Amino acid sequence: MSASPDSTHTALFGEESTFSNEAHPGIEPSVSSDTSENDINRCSHITSVFADTSAKAGIVGKFKTVVAWHTRRTHSSLHPAKRRKVSSPTCVDTKSGSVFCSECEDFVFDDTIDDLYLSTVLSVEEQKTKFQVEKRGREPYQPWIPTGDESIILKDAATVPCQGRRGLLNLGQTCFLNVILQSFIHNPLLRNYFLSDRHNSRLCKHSDCTCCEMDNLFTEIYSPTNTPFGPTSFLATTWKVSAEMSGYAQQDAHEFFITALNQIHGTCRGSTNISCNCIIHQTFAGQFQSDVTCEKCGTVTSTIDPMLDISLELRSKSGEPAADNTLASCLRRYTKPEKLGAREYSCSKCTKASHEAVKRLSIRTLPPVLSFQFKRFEHKTSGKAAPQKIDAPIRIPLSINMAPYTTLAMNTTGKDGETGYPGPVAMYEYDLFAVINHEGQMDNGHYTNFARFQDEWYRFDDDKVTPSTLSDCLASNAYMCFYVKRHLDYKPYVKPTYLVAREKDIVREQAMEREKEAARMKEVDDALIAMV
Repeated sequence: MSASPDSTHTALFGEESTFSNEAHPGIEPSVSSDTSENDINRCSHITSVFADTSAKAGIVGKFKTVVAWHTRRTHSSLHPAKRRKVSSPTCVDTKSGSVFCSECEDFVFDDTIDDLYLSTVLSVEEQKTKFQVEKRGREPYQPWIPTGDESIILKDAATVPCQGRRGLLNLGQTCFLNVILQSFIHNPLLRNYFLSDRHNSRLCKHSDCTCCEMDNLFTEIYSPTNTPFGPTSFLATTWKVSAEMSGYAQQDAHEFFITALNQIHGTCRGSTNISCNCIIHQTFAGQFQSDVTCEKCGTVTSTIDPMLDISLELRSKSGEPAADNTLASCLRRYTKPEKLGAREYSCSKCTKASHEAVKRLSIRTLPPVLSFQFKRFEHKTSGKAAPQKIDAPIRIPLSINMAPYTTLAMNTTGKDGETGYPGPVAMYEYDLFAVINHEGQMDNGHYTNFARFQDEWYRFDDDKVTPSTLSDCLASNAYMCFYVKRHLDYKPYVKPTYLVAREKDIVREQAMEREKEAARMKEVDDALIAMV
């Protein structure tokens, strides 16, 4: 059924919107004028509207208005979000940008509208981001456009699979290693780092280098080969540099995770003891803040500590497993104020330890990737009780908003004593991409994991890789889970560290070449003088 541009415009967006495009200046349209591209798969009603210049401009303006309105909302508990109709009937989901065509009676996908949604959200978030360095706001996004030399290189480059779904062989009770490596493989920041040749094992001069093992691992996983891969070299390097992980005894996956992070950090370019900018700290590093408040004088003593992951208790304060454990409830217990005894804290102002204080832990800086470990293994420090495993179920979400657990939110108080947080909600949202499970008991258990590529979930059991579902992943009894930030923030107007390092290498190589040339010319001059 064909429709005129005017009637389809009404079907998509209603008669009139209560917003004007002028409410959000500075957002330039990014919609291509080529209406013939992808017309075969495009909704015919959208195609007919886009064929009319004036109707297309109207749709673009209204679409950007409602999407920008949703993105601009503070998402603070001080000002709760309200449902708002754009028109009657509602035809645009302001959160996802999905368009409902009343002629088709279904949601329709259009790549032009999808690009418009992404560019609008990005533009608004760039304007609204407040917590960046030097108070200059967020640096505008610039897409990568290959130069002439890069285009030539890309023509000769070999294509590799876009997904890394390859099982890992169990080399003798090494399931703990396999699940952590799979979480690394599906970590988008680590994947992008090593697949972009930021660490080349052929050029590295380190011996027993874990970064080289990571580079070789990604090379193998993203090769055309589908047969399971045995990470023998990775295991051997781990044994050489970490005595506690050597041997064929069963190991804890979380302990190996921390060991692997330290090994990669130690062999990575840019590794320093202060303000490290290696890939591990760029990916996992955040900050805790501990605030101790004296109940007598109100003095607050703050301490900032680094973090690479968060270990959460499954037991309540009474010592029994909580009846309804969720990731959110564990985080609430983790950041809940805790009373300190009279002798546990000495106030710097009161100079006495005869009164109580309150301690509260919060997250001062959120990392790009959050790693959670649930404390399922208990090792008794006294008595003859044997170590035991806590099999209490834990419910984890597909996405989580970390704002309530941040120092920023806890220090922001509204008129009625309610807490809130500034900035778009997207700056606090994380999406699940990997889950590690432990089956069995402490002395005879086995590790498996789930991992996500885009919207597809897979279960990894050593060399076995099987398609799975989100519901199976969320229903599993998690031991560790990994979340990636939905929108990454960064230091604006700062040259990337790898470019700085590359430029320093070039300057150093040029200086060495000049020294060699000067030495050669001196030899020539000396030879000429000797002849004379």
